[in-house]
Parts: sequence; structure tokens; C-alpha cells
Amino acid sequence: MALNKPKYTLFKNTTYALAGLVDITKNESSFKLQILLFLAGNILSWNLDLAFHLQAILSLSLFIPLLAEVANSAIERVVDLVTLEYHELAKRAKDAGATLVFLSLMLTGAIWATVIYIGFIQ
Repeated sequence: MALNKPKYTLFKNTTYALAGLVDITKNESSFKLQILLFLAGNILSWNLDLAFHLQAILSLSLFIPLLAEVANSAIERVVDLVTLEYHELAKRAKDAGATLVFLSLMLTGAIWATVIYIGFIQ
């Protein structure tokens, strides 16, 4: 058994997940911004004059950028673990993570535009 591979249980997995959430919230400014967008978006979504199911879609869609930001942060940390020096592959890996976040924001924007169109215009 590898030294960095502990035995997993539901309790330990939850503890690891919460520790990761605390760490990323403390150390990643982009994640803090995503949290603010998440909170503001949720306040807005639940105050729009839309059917409950449309408000729920808007609210749930706000998790997409959070998930992408977590994945991007993980990619960046692994790359930094391997090398802090400039390397083309390291740059491409980090750029791919940034693309993930960008696409998640575009998807969330498209969801919001579609739901608002359906809820208000149609």
C-alpha cells in the first residue's frame, strides 16, 4: 500500500472533502470570487418572478463554475508540485484548467439566458 493512500471510509472521505473545501476557500482567490458569484446569483435567482422549477435550474447551474474552479485549482497545484519553473506542458495544463472555468461560466450564462428567455419572454 502506498504511503500517501490512506484507507477510505465515509467519515474519512467527508473529512478530506471538507478539509479540501476549507483549504481552497482560504487559499484560492478565484474560488472566493466564484463563491461570491454563487451567493449573489442564488439571491437573484430566488428573487426573480419565475416558476419554482426555473429558479431551481438557475440556482443549481451556479454549481458548475464552482466545480470547474475546484478542478482548475487541483490541476494548478499538481503542476506546481511537479515544477515551479516555466515548462510548455505545465503552461498548457494550466491553460486547459482555465479553459474549463471559462467554458463553465459560458455554460452557466447560456443556462441563465435560456431560462430567463423561457420565463419572461416566451
